[in-house]
Amino acid sequence: MKDVREALMVGRNTEGKLVRRPLSPFMLGSAYKFQTSSLTSIMHRITGVALGAGTLLLTAWLVSAAAGDAAFSVVQALLASWIGLVVLIGFTFALFYHFCNGIRHLAWDAGRGFELPAMHRNGRMVVAGAVALTVAFWIIGFLVW
Repeated sequence: MKDVREALMVGRNTEGKLVRRPLSPFMLGSAYKFQTSSLTSIMHRITGVALGAGTLLLTAWLVSAAAGDAAFSVVQALLASWIGLVVLIGFTFALFYHFCNGIRHLAWDAGRGFELPAMHRNGRMVVAGAVALTVAFWIIGFLVW
């Protein structure tokens, strides 16, 4: 019996001739070259999920503050630990990355920045801006704290 996967690779072009279908562009490796726009898109989705999880953490912190001193001290101690600070710094980076990339998408909605060099440049600017804003935020936070 012929392999089903091989049969699925055969299709017809607009003239009706049998042709071999190309591999999916989502297959990483030899068939697809990873690009800056792919990385920024995936990071935008990941940071969106991280913002959702971070919002639940913020809600838990606020609920514990309303519940009383004992509950608040437990959550506050967790967030003040080294792992809590790593999570908070990651949440802050996700917030700034998602914000900066959202501005990039607004520019795209206006029809600007679609040229490949501009897309690569503003992708690097989004990452650099998110890192710079995160570092500045935490430096100011530690100085005030």
